[in-house]
Amino acid sequence: MGNSTSLRGTSVIVAGAGLAGLTAAYELQRRGARVTLVEARDRLGGRVWTRRDGFAEEQHAEAGGDMIDPDQETIRRLAKDLGVALSPILRGGFAFARHAGHAPVVMRASEAGGLWVELAQAAEPWVLAHRLNERRWDGPIAQQLAGQSVADWLDAIGANRQLRARLNGLRGFFLADPAQLSLLALVDQLATESSALDHFYRIRGGNDRLATALADTLQEPLLLNTMVRAVAQHRGTVRVTLRRRDGQSHMIADALVLALPATMARRLAFTPSLPVPQRKALRDLHYGAATKTLLQFDRRFWRRQGKPLAYGTDLPIGAIWDGNEEQQGRGGILTLLAGGSTSRDTKQLLAQGGAEAVAQRLKWLGATKAVLCASCHVSWEDDPFVRGGYAVFQAGYDPEQRAWLSRPHGRILFAGEQTSLRWQGYMNGAVESGLRAALEVEVLLGRLKSQAQ
Repeated sequence: MGNSTSLRGTSVIVAGAGLAGLTAAYELQRRGARVTLVEARDRLGGRVWTRRDGFAEEQHAEAGGDMIDPDQETIRRLAKDLGVALSPILRGGFAFARHAGHAPVVMRASEAGGLWVELAQAAEPWVLAHRLNERRWDGPIAQQLAGQSVADWLDAIGANRQLRARLNGLRGFFLADPAQLSLLALVDQLATESSALDHFYRIRGGNDRLATALADTLQEPLLLNTMVRAVAQHRGTVRVTLRRRDGQSHMIADALVLALPATMARRLAFTPSLPVPQRKALRDLHYGAATKTLLQFDRRFWRRQGKPLAYGTDLPIGAIWDGNEEQQGRGGILTLLAGGSTSRDTKQLLAQGGAEAVAQRLKWLGATKAVLCASCHVSWEDDPFVRGGYAVFQAGYDPEQRAWLSRPHGRILFAGEQTSLRWQGYMNGAVESGLRAALEVEVLLGRLKSQAQ
């Protein structure tokens, strides 16, 4: 398994040049396959999008996937293999700023870091039940958890104002309000939460450098502005219908890796059709609203002795952190991520007063004398190629459908953060899913070859 010639003589199409698709293509080629990577956008990287244009002092920040957790070993190992360096960031982790009149009440990072412990204690009976169920998303325990929202649970336990505020502060993490988020999604996180959330990493020079490094290894040209419209399986091949600016075309291969968000995959015409449960799993999956705002100031006013560099908040501007602490320059960039309903709030602020209106909400952080030099924002729910930041398991989503998100359909394999069980929503989840899909191609084609002999 896994030798460099195991897929020699085979051809694979990979749809989607985000981290999942790029990793799958890289690994498939490493195993000997001839790989064609197609991407609907005019750029590679998908939801990994490093923004450089318009910022002074050659600075940059991430409009999409941003932080790498310390225990996300797969993406860190891939970066090392490709010669891409990591920079440690946000040492000390996230503090918490709670709305309280004119100025938020700030809880120190060391106290805020206990949020997961506090939540796990409050939800202990369900966390224990979920662990007894071996974290499976099937059976009556999972069904019971999935059928209620986090807001329902808060009401049931008589949660105090502080606990409710802190769960509102996780809208920038789950991209959903407590009223929409499945209790199962929260409990699953609590049952697996890392204890090492006091520091993170970022790709040195921009996270898109990992995507570029992967693309640079590919032998076949990457086809941008190329959208998959239909997939047909017939007589041991996969025929993919593509739409480009110059018209429609077709490609044939031995297998296809669909590394697309569910929002895009469910629009495709499949022949033969996907199984009904798989169609339903794709159709019912929501993607969270997420607006990321990057604000460059002439000074790093948030960097003060003893003060944190990152805040989870229940404010309408969302979570806040130093977006480029590892870069040189007198100025600096603050990153704000508004998830769930706060995405709408931030968009309203931007529509009414532009980036200055958002910056005005940072006075409590010390922004009164700082000059806003440049800005950009991305609302991922308005992006036509994804329609959201990442997958969100809302209350009422049938948990048994989750397994169908990654289940192969003949010679079609599925990748993407939404297919990951441990790291759903993370760049690491996308990378792992790409590696898994590549291995599935190897096993599938090897098995079919043996059956034909």
